[in-house]
Amino acid sequence: MRKLRIFLADDHVVLREGLKALIDAQPDMEVVGQAGDGRAMLQQTLDCSPDLVVMDLSMPGVNGAQATAQLRQLCPDVRVVALTRHGEAGYVRQMLQSGAQGYVLKQAAAEELIGAIRSVASGGTFLDTSLAGRLVNSFVRGQTQSSVAHEQDLSEREADVVRLTALGYSNKEIATRLSLSVKTVDTYKMRAMEKLGLHSRAELVRYAIQRGWLDQA
Repeated sequence: MRKLRIFLADDHVVLREGLKALIDAQPDMEVVGQAGDGRAMLQQTLDCSPDLVVMDLSMPGVNGAQATAQLRQLCPDVRVVALTRHGEAGYVRQMLQSGAQGYVLKQAAAEELIGAIRSVASGGTFLDTSLAGRLVNSFVRGQTQSSVAHEQDLSEREADVVRLTALGYSNKEIATRLSLSVKTVDTYKMRAMEKLGLHSRAELVRYAIQRGWLDQA
């Protein structure tokens, strides 16, 4: 029986090794490559031709959503299961819109990840069971509230990150200016965009223009 060829993309080496041991222990799977960032994943998948990539969302350089979108263009037959600590609806939407077919939280049981891999590899989709209620609530709120929240709904740090993003600063530059980690900046940005009902950088810039933030720069 041909084994599923799995590629691991995560910037934590210890986690990758644990995932490799788990997947290689399955009779129908094998890990054929690993990478610590999206750019390296894209380069290596062209060489090792995996069936599926287990993709972290928060990685340096090219993050999981960007890497997924690019992978879908370069290798449309390769399936993607997102494996991340982020359970907010905005992150889920971002990965699914980028082309991922599965979304599993790192807090989930090992059996859930293996089930997600098998489901997605066979042409299906998979969503972490703990996320279903959260996504339904997010959808209902979107139907009953204005799609754009007020600026005061943001925390001070979320507002700072959104303003600097709209002004063209990268996550790394924002992290340096605010004395935060790049991952923390990414979390603030996703939370703020979810609160504001925004789904892209272009929408964020339009919102910033409407609020007069760029005039204040």
